[in-house]
Parts: sequence; structure tokens; C-alpha cells
Amino acid sequence: MNNLSFGSLLRRPEAGAFLGLIGVLVFFVVFGSTKFLEPAGAASWLNVAANLGIVALPIGLLMIAGDLDISIGAMIPAGSMIVAVVSGHYGLPIWIGMLCSISFGIIVGLVNGLLVVRTAVPSLIVTLGTLFAVQGLMLGFSVLVTGTTSVALTAAPWAKFVFGQFLAGSFQVIILWWLAITALFVFFMHYSPYGNWVFAMGGDRISARNAGIPTTRLTVILFVLSATSASFVGMCQAILFNSAQVSGGMTFIFNAIISVVVGGVLLTGGFGSVIGIFFGTITFAVVNQGIYFTSFDRNWSSLIIGVMLLLAVLMNNTFRQMALTYSPKRKKGGL
Repeated sequence: MNNLSFGSLLRRPEAGAFLGLIGVLVFFVVFGSTKFLEPAGAASWLNVAANLGIVALPIGLLMIAGDLDISIGAMIPAGSMIVAVVSGHYGLPIWIGMLCSISFGIIVGLVNGLLVVRTAVPSLIVTLGTLFAVQGLMLGFSVLVTGTTSVALTAAPWAKFVFGQFLAGSFQVIILWWLAITALFVFFMHYSPYGNWVFAMGGDRISARNAGIPTTRLTVILFVLSATSASFVGMCQAILFNSAQVSGGMTFIFNAIISVVVGGVLLTGGFGSVIGIFFGTITFAVVNQGIYFTSFDRNWSSLIIGVMLLLAVLMNNTFRQMALTYSPKRKKGGL
């Protein structure tokens, strides 16, 4: 039996995402230049992919499980502001500000998860509420404490080295965090029993619960991962750029969802892969930044980005349908 048959490869959720990534890379090399793939050019889209990817991964897992978290749009600036206010405005050690930032992410994730599992309110509505609540809280907190919506931060050298430096002059160190976190999520989803539980929840939550899967606990954990990841990205941005602002982060909501869908995750849940989300995030970052390496009029950039992402999603869906209808031919005389 050939485990690496054409059909088996196509059935993998990341197949369409990988081919879509290759397609957009070829497009921008042809219509742009090879500078797009040189270190300076690659840094422009890898930096975007890393910041977005850390947020997209838990969002993808939530979507596979049949839920959604849009409060990340407020959690990213919240993570930035908390570490900046604690360690920048008040001058406390940077590790205290980082601990406060991550702790706030855990608290918001717990609130989201518990509200979803203990009420009949859809996760979209619950996280929409926390999105505006956290936004208002951060705005009021910042103005009340600092009198402004922008706070400066000078991190300790060790924190700058681990969370906010540029490698080789262009690559943000968060890229390494993104790769490490992706590896952890790959293990969680595809090499541990918890991954099958997440897929089962997305397929039929009631049946999963009846089968003994701790759906309540797992749902809360996924929401905590989502909020904490967003807070971590905000914290890293504050350390990298030496400042934080109340505004910003809203684009991450749609960008993360687009990356996840391009990566092959179904909006209906129960289907997807971490590697697919990884490829989908890179695809979005390439399309988002690649336009600046071409001679196209920047006024048309949004149209070009939208069309190319739509094509990537359609390609993903086409290959998934091909996989469902593909059946390998049996060799004569074989069993």
C-alpha cells in the first residue's frame, strides 16, 4: 500500500495552503523582483507572519473546535499597554510588567471560555463583548493613570534580547518564538490525544461530550491560549518598539481569520491542521507585503490583495474537493 499516494497528499488540509503559497511566491517573483526573496525582502513578510501567526494558531484551533475569538483585537494593545504602564510609567522591573501582561491574557481567556461554556451565547457574541470591554478598560485605565494613550518603555537588556531585538538587522526575534510555538501546536494537535478531542468537538460537540471528552475544560483552555497569545504578541511589540498605544490590533481579527481559512480550516469546524495555518499565515503575509516589491499602483493594493487571497481560498477548496472524490487505481494482480 502506498501511503504517499497523490490522493492521500491531497486529502491533507495543508495541501491547498502549500500550493497557494507557492503560487503567490511565484506571482511576486515574476511581477516583482528576486529582491522579494532576499534577506531584507523576506524579513518584511516574515516579521508580519510571525506576529500574526502566533495569534492565528490558537484562533485556528478554536475554529476547528467550532468556536471563534475576536477579542484578540483588544488583547494585543492591552498586552502592550500593561507592560508599558507597569514597567515604563511606574518603573517596576520588566519581568513584573510581563507577568502582569500575560496574567491579564489568562484572566480574559478564562472569562471568555467560562461565559461560552456556561451560557448559550455564541462565542462570537461573547468575545465581541469582551473586545469592546477590554478596549474601554485600556483606554480609561491609560488616561486615568498616565494622562495619555501612548506610553514609553525601556526594557532591560535581557528582555530586549529575548523578546524585542532584530536578528541580522531586519528579522524580529519573535520569528523564533513563532516557529517554537508552531512546533508545540503541531505536537498538541497531531501527536497527542488532545488534538483528536479538538477535532471531535468541531465535528459534534454533544457526541464528543457523550464520548467522555472534557469539552468544557478544553474549550476554556483554547480561549486562554488565544487571549494569552494575543497578549504575548502585544508585549513583544512594546518591548521591540519601546512604546505602546491603546489603539491598534483590530486588523489582527480579520487577518488571523483570513490566514486560518487560507490555511484550510473550515468555518464550520472539524477540519484543518496546524501546518496549514502556518502556510496560510505566510501566504497572507506574502500577499500583504509583496505588493510593495512590484510596479503596481499602490491605490489598487487592497483589490489585488483581496483577489489573490480569494484565489488562494478557492484553490484550497478545489484541492479539498478533489481529495474527496479521488480514488487510486488498483494494480492488476494486487490485493
